[in-house]
Amino acid sequence: MSERAEAVSRPPVRPGRAAAVWGFAFAVPSFAWAMGSLVGASSTLAPALVELARDRDPGFIALLWVTAVLKVVGGLLGLALAHPRARGRGVERLLQLMGWGAGVLLVWHGVEFIGHGLLVETHVIGVDPDLRSVSRWYTYLWGPWFVAGGVAFILAARIHLNRVADRRDARTAGVVGGFGALVLSATALIAGMG
Repeated sequence: MSERAEAVSRPPVRPGRAAAVWGFAFAVPSFAWAMGSLVGASSTLAPALVELARDRDPGFIALLWVTAVLKVVGGLLGLALAHPRARGRGVERLLQLMGWGAGVLLVWHGVEFIGHGLLVETHVIGVDPDLRSVSRWYTYLWGPWFVAGGVAFILAARIHLNRVADRRDARTAGVVGGFGALVLSATALIAGMG
């Protein structure tokens, strides 16, 4: 087989690698803040969160460690979606469930940040003047960052699905993951936790 034909027959891995880089890069600040550094925190995070980090609140520090580890798991998920291996049906379904779940959750979260921020920027809703600059960080940095990560995971899961032998079961797992993430996000928003 020629190099060109081989390159055409190989599925693209860029979205999976992008999801991996996104997860690993996003873990760095969480690890840093969990270990006591506050670099970048005061200008990009809500003051209440910075205060919890500064006070070394045990519950918040534990949460930072958990989120840092979950972001590394997300990076590993991106790599798993990008690089095909001989895996069992259960693993392929789990990768679809997690890939679509992560993608939908991240896109939802990012759109929520952007939407809220734009409502603040256009003065549709008010915000404490001290929180205006932080709101801009959420609108123009964190929101798009979450959307980009979510899109990378969705594309990686979609490409991965094309390489799975039993697409029907894997597709069902992906739908469950995506829909489950959507329900979880909507429930959190309605409950005031989103």
